[in-house]
Amino acid sequence: MIKKINKIGILGGTFDPCHLGHLKISKEAKIKFKLSKIIWAITKKNPFKKISNTKLQQRIRASKKYTKKYKFINVNYFEKLTKSNKTYDLVNYLKKKLINTELYLILGADNLITFHKWKKWRDISKKCTILVFDRYPYKSKALKSLAFKQIDKEKLKFIKFKKVNISSSQLRKI
Repeated sequence: MIKKINKIGILGGTFDPCHLGHLKISKEAKIKFKLSKIIWAITKKNPFKKISNTKLQQRIRASKKYTKKYKFINVNYFEKLTKSNKTYDLVNYLKKKLINTELYLILGADNLITFHKWKKWRDISKKCTILVFDRYPYKSKALKSLAFKQIDKEKLKFIKFKKVNISSSQLRKI
């Protein structure tokens, strides 16, 4: 008897605010890689950015409301369970909890540029497939990044897709 392997995507971030770009890459990842579920893992604070002005609970509520009709998206906050805001710790936690599951880490191209600065970044790439979505204007730098050069291309997929030129930073300025 062959056991079915679940495929779950992880899209982490502050989601301050969540927007169409988050939703589009979630949908695209689900279809292209046949993922059964996408977890939006909301962080209290991105280790590489300033603290969010919007309270964590507000961001969680807004993300849940925004994704309500997309049953394949689960909005979660894991940092109390993992006692960390690091992706490596989240991946380890999910690997232990989700038996018989392949994990897919979903990133924008801008995150690949600094991925080598993340805690145990090489180990993350061994524990899950990394899906990098092209994002203007970061493609060139992402493809020249240390992480892109060093991670096995079986474990790192650079995805071209019809981009949404929007970011949480731009939305906060409105």
